[in-house]
Amino acid sequence: YFVNTTSGGITVNLPAAAVGSIVAVSDYASTAASNNISITPNGSEKINGANAIYTIQTAGLAVTLVYADATRGWKSVTGSDADATGITPTFVVATGGTPCSGAIVCTNYKQHTFTGPGTLCVSAVGNCAGSNTVDYLVVAGGGGGGLAATNTSSGSGGGGAGGYLFSDGTASGCYAAGPAPLGAAALPVSVQGYPITVGGGAAATGPGTSSCIGIDGANSVFSTITTTGGGGGGFASASAPQGNGRPGGSGGGGGRDSSPGTSCGGASLPVTSPTQGTAGGDGINCAGAGGGGAGVAGANAGPGKPATTAGGNGLASTINATPTTRAGGGGAGGTANPGALSGQPGGTGGGGDGGDRPGTGTVCGGAGTVNTGGGGGASGTNDGSATSSGGGGSGVVIIRYKFQ
Repeated sequence: YFVNTTSGGITVNLPAAAVGSIVAVSDYASTAASNNISITPNGSEKINGANAIYTIQTAGLAVTLVYADATRGWKSVTGSDADATGITPTFVVATGGTPCSGAIVCTNYKQHTFTGPGTLCVSAVGNCAGSNTVDYLVVAGGGGGGLAATNTSSGSGGGGAGGYLFSDGTASGCYAAGPAPLGAAALPVSVQGYPITVGGGAAATGPGTSSCIGIDGANSVFSTITTTGGGGGGFASASAPQGNGRPGGSGGGGGRDSSPGTSCGGASLPVTSPTQGTAGGDGINCAGAGGGGAGVAGANAGPGKPATTAGGNGLASTINATPTTRAGGGGAGGTANPGALSGQPGGTGGGGDGGDRPGTGTVCGGAGTVNTGGGGGASGTNDGSATSSGGGGSGVVIIRYKFQ
């Protein structure tokens, strides 16, 4: 068969084979270097011992294949196996994380999960399309919730979720990477070690701290991908004019504003495409707001008694073959004035719940869930008893690739 790829690559589908069958393919116009000829075996049959596409990408190459048997399949009898790529396909080989050798998912793929610092050691890369890139999910540490000052009746803002960035899943298919638009492509890798940084969640703030604003989470890093720690939640203080949330991967929610007026939620910074988070909600009068989540912004407080000031929801991914939501924002703290508002729930994906007002439950904010990047919940109103805000949840880095 003289195959003309002048206008683009062409796929040649081999017939069902019998021993002794012969097929010869020639690059008619000598354009296979730029527009490849892809020879595809029938069903589970093999070419040179592998059930894989045999790719001609050398200008002017002619290849003759003879079907030998079920073990070797179609055997190249002109020159060597090296006359075309993809004859014996190779793929990424790597170690690191948990499990170190990689967990097999969807038959042909492996994933490595890093819940703390480590190194992805790549010892080999592939020789065919899609076999030298990896998909990723990189989540930073969540921010801490705001702390209500002693003897104030107002609420604080929830911590923002850690930044959340992921590839589109095309390199190691068969899973739902996240909502559209996906944008980011898989990363190419080479033989080397890739240091992994998993951002820690922000520490909780408690009585006697010099600042009542929630602490920011720490960044996570894989290769060229860096996600920013979540922003701390704004505070509630009878003497402070504002309690703005901190910016971060997702922003912290604003605390009360004694003006009265509005305290702003933190923004999602830095601005990336695709974005890595959302803004925290705005506090108003005596009510704090929810921290931003990876998928949904933190809820704003409203005049009087707000209906809800929950943390924003995170995003779901099945990169590790199990649908998991991560990077939810922390909930706002309960208030005694105006109205009696209980602590608000954290966003789905590990966001900590806000603490209640005194006499109705714990006034301490709930912590973000470990290895989700969830923001910490804000503390509830403080009647003078010891209380603390919730710390952020640590982040996670997951790498996935085709290994066979």
